[in-house]
Amino acid sequence: MTAQADVPVRSYPELFIDGAWVAPHSGATYSSIDPSTGEPWAEIAQGDAADVDRAVEAARKALRGPWSRLTASRRGAMMRRLAELMAEHGDRLAECETRDNGKTLRDTRGEIARAIEWITFFAGAADKINGDTIPVRPDALAYTIREPVGVVAAITPWNSPIYLDSWKLGPALAAGNTVVLKPSQQTSASALELAALIGEAGFPPGVVNVVPGSGSVVGAALAGHPGVNKITVTGEHRTAQEVMHAAAGNLKRLSFECGGKSPHIVFDDADIDKALVVATHSAFRSTGQSCALGSRLFVQRGIYDEFVAALAERAARIRVGLPFDPQTHIGPQASEKQLGKTLRYIDLGKEEGARLVTGGGRISDGPLARGYFVQPTIFADVDNRSRLAQEEIFGPVLAIIPFDTEAEVVEAANDTPYGLVAGLWTRDISRAHRVASQIQAGLVSINTFRPVHWMLPYGGYKMSGFGRENGLEALRYYTEVKTVFVELSERDPDDPFV
Repeated sequence: MTAQADVPVRSYPELFIDGAWVAPHSGATYSSIDPSTGEPWAEIAQGDAADVDRAVEAARKALRGPWSRLTASRRGAMMRRLAELMAEHGDRLAECETRDNGKTLRDTRGEIARAIEWITFFAGAADKINGDTIPVRPDALAYTIREPVGVVAAITPWNSPIYLDSWKLGPALAAGNTVVLKPSQQTSASALELAALIGEAGFPPGVVNVVPGSGSVVGAALAGHPGVNKITVTGEHRTAQEVMHAAAGNLKRLSFECGGKSPHIVFDDADIDKALVVATHSAFRSTGQSCALGSRLFVQRGIYDEFVAALAERAARIRVGLPFDPQTHIGPQASEKQLGKTLRYIDLGKEEGARLVTGGGRISDGPLARGYFVQPTIFADVDNRSRLAQEEIFGPVLAIIPFDTEAEVVEAANDTPYGLVAGLWTRDISRAHRVASQIQAGLVSINTFRPVHWMLPYGGYKMSGFGRENGLEALRYYTEVKTVFVELSERDPDDPFV
């Protein structure tokens, strides 16, 4: 199949602010690059701090106005309508994402379908956000109310744009907040397509605003803006640290999901065939460009050689190709910058003395030569303290580490600054629960890996962030709790000044 090179460049010259399409303050646009060809495929409006001011003001106006006067059930109905429109336009949304970040069309279609499930779930939660009554004493009434935090700045990454947009928009809108969405500068087209559907779904102007642009300009303006009440970020921990500093001015509420270097543990009593399938998928899906991959694989010594050989054979059969080809398993790295980073880590693995089992380079011939394609790469006999094992690569590179005992692997699994997800394979039920209880991660899976679902809280320990997304737990991070106390007693109050 040939590359998608002769497609006319698409134009997105405007931002979505206050329910309307408006030119960016600077008039500037930038090119979005198709990573399968290295060529521009779209021109995107580039926002700046003045556009952030406009978007935040629109969000505050909507928060005080029509959005606050809607019933929770009506908010949920609008969200369900948005989900319906996303389903109707799913192919276009998926095509945008594939051109923007190089994921296979099969994968982006799946992510759009899951984003619809997220919006639908939180649409149903909108009218189920309740406070509590508190039995302080018989002659008093005490209760809590959950109110919207206010204006939410949602900063999302390039690896799963609309999918992760839905993780932010779902709970934020269900709880009655308004949103300024800043998509990654690399992958903004689908967010602008989504904005059009938000307008069509009937949301009042200003409830959702979309301002593409660089993190150093648009992201920084949102982080420091006094009109923003909460920031939610999915991205690397350095971005989160910068946001925390900038957000201190008005003590913004914060939640971060900041990636990981996830331990995936295979004990010698595991179902080897199933573990092999999942270990391959969890290491190389999305071309390794996910924060929750099983990229640090621990295999018990008794099955180590057999497992490494079988995994290498499976990895060699992964079809790297053009993302619109239905036969392709994984596509290119999402950008030239990410390609360079992955290749540097492959070189580093060789320098650190790890054993290269398969892959190890860029694909530089044939129809893939112009794009940012990397061979699925496996290193064995990796030192757990090496950079290859400790640092997030975001490419199709797997580090395999042998271990002997349960205590040893628990210590090694936790010996990382991250703590997002983890997984383990064993038939021993006692060991399964014992190890899961000791792993420092927000999600631990047993005999599978990373079962992300709209009903399951998701988030990290340590440098992987704080706060939780998904499930009803996520609503806690988009609401403020107000306590109301009513004195019912008719007795005279004590007067301490008599």
